[in-house]
Amino acid sequence: MPDQVIDPYRAYNFKLTFQPNITEAHFTEISGIGINVQTIAYREGGMRPFVHTVPGYVEYSPITLRYGLTASRELYDWFMTAVNGKVARRNCSILLLDSDSVAEVMRWDLVNAWPSQWRGSILNGLSSEVAIESLTLVYETLQRA
Repeated sequence: MPDQVIDPYRAYNFKLTFQPNITEAHFTEISGIGINVQTIAYREGGMRPFVHTVPGYVEYSPITLRYGLTASRELYDWFMTAVNGKVARRNCSILLLDSDSVAEVMRWDLVNAWPSQWRGSILNGLSSEVAIESLTLVYETLQRA
């Protein structure tokens, strides 16, 4: 129906799942979802005044997870496996939920993700905010379902 209005999804209804499961992580923000296809430019011989481009490498943007600091060490310990030279790859899924936060409306699957960066919380004696840590994930491919 042409007169039917379709509202966009809400950005605050999401969750992240890991395989195998990480059970104690409540994320406040997920940023950086993206794919970039590098371009390779080349000029054709002759008198043509333009440059051709062809696709090159595909780059998947690192994804940053922000979460409230708790006593759980699961995400930090996962990061430390990379620090110790033994990367533990996991498949992860970012799930976008409907306005009732019940049904999944979209999914992004990160294949063979591992943490490449950890940032501790800003600590400020004059603040009453929740302590927020961040973890950056790199991965091999991204699939949208």
